[in-house]
Amino acid sequence: MNKIFLAAIITFLISFINLYSQEKYQIGSDLRNLRQTQGAYFDYSDPSSVNIKVQVWGYVKYPGYYVVPLNTNLSELFSFAGGPLVDAKLEDVRILKTNEDSTTQLLRYDYNDLMWGEKTVTNEIRFPKLEAGDVIIVPGEPRYFIRQDISFYLSILTAVISSAALIISITR
Repeated sequence: MNKIFLAAIITFLISFINLYSQEKYQIGSDLRNLRQTQGAYFDYSDPSSVNIKVQVWGYVKYPGYYVVPLNTNLSELFSFAGGPLVDAKLEDVRILKTNEDSTTQLLRYDYNDLMWGEKTVTNEIRFPKLEAGDVIIVPGEPRYFIRQDISFYLSILTAVISSAALIISITR
């Protein structure tokens, strides 16, 4: 009888840990902390001026297709896109431009010059002007944080210690 009870408790603990270790989002739940990873359409157009269509890909909060006023620069577009993510490599922002003769030109921009560089004089900072059809690519790669591993192993260790304590208390 004790072995059946013990097996039932262990099965319950394992399923409980499995059930609550997965992220779930239900309709009507608070999704403010959910990072959008799919593309979308954003309309920031100004009805009283000429607007252009550009795309933002990569490590920004809201990647997608943007309709923005003609004089929008890269900094303003980053603001529309929610800013770069923590994992973004701002020293290698790429702007893909299509010329009138259908050739493609790749421009690289170091956004870290603005964030951390020595150029603090306003005249030295020049944001690239965007044109219709530009594609802005913000590369990046996920960074390793040790707290993720600690959290994972700590949850396993807690389950093992709880199971061992249960087994010891049942066998006595």
